[in-house]
Amino acid sequence: MPKSELMPMKVVVMGLCLSLSSWMAPQALAFDPQSGVSKESGPFDLFKFGFFSYKEGRKGDAVEAYRYAAEKGHTGSRWALANMYADGDGVPENDLEAFKIYSEIAQAGVEPGSEDTGYFANALIALASYYRRGIPDSPVKIDLTQARQLYFQAASAFGIPEAQFQLGRMMLTGEGGSVSVHQAKKWLNRARSKGHAGAMGLFGNIIFQEGDAARGLAFMTAALDHCPPKDCGWLQANQEEAFSVASEADRRKGVALAQNIRANPDE
Repeated sequence: MPKSELMPMKVVVMGLCLSLSSWMAPQALAFDPQSGVSKESGPFDLFKFGFFSYKEGRKGDAVEAYRYAAEKGHTGSRWALANMYADGDGVPENDLEAFKIYSEIAQAGVEPGSEDTGYFANALIALASYYRRGIPDSPVKIDLTQARQLYFQAASAFGIPEAQFQLGRMMLTGEGGSVSVHQAKKWLNRARSKGHAGAMGLFGNIIFQEGDAARGLAFMTAALDHCPPKDCGWLQANQEEAFSVASEADRRKGVALAQNIRANPDE
């Protein structure tokens, strides 16, 4: 799976993982009887052991622990294992296996307020990405309609900026459904108000093309301050092209407005 879309969604549940490391005491450095954890241990103990092993660089132990916990229905372990297959991290890269595990998480659903909500929402985004591109030499074919529906679910029910950004892009180009610039702007605006650089730049480009040149330039300029490497290239190209055709007055106003956006991105 393209790592460019996996990274943002992992942030949603990273807080839970980091909280584990603050109180986990180091035990034995192998998944064996001396570690205090075995395949018969409870799913959360296995998950903790897997997370600690991963942080220590013992990815083989992490995979083993996550697998045992996943077999016992632990959603966080399923999610972690799927990410490892998607990234080829500690195991051979296998998008189809990752897709299957993400699908299990999505099909299981989640109760309102559940601690598994982040894993469920991130699984939806991962599946949407796979349906958007397909998996070569597998039964998973490109299905833009399904991808758009999954992004919509993650964007609307969970408010995840990356899902809102990807949904906005699909609506803007008509991927998986009709073109709707109005709806695209709505979702991009929501994502950019939460600091999503790609959404901020794309939203700025749209309103620039619509005639709001100074404000559009401001959003495109501010987006360059914190864009991830995967987005900086096209964001900079859009900003430079707009800057080259804008009037001097709009350029100056745009630069000034960008300072305000940097200080108050949610406005």
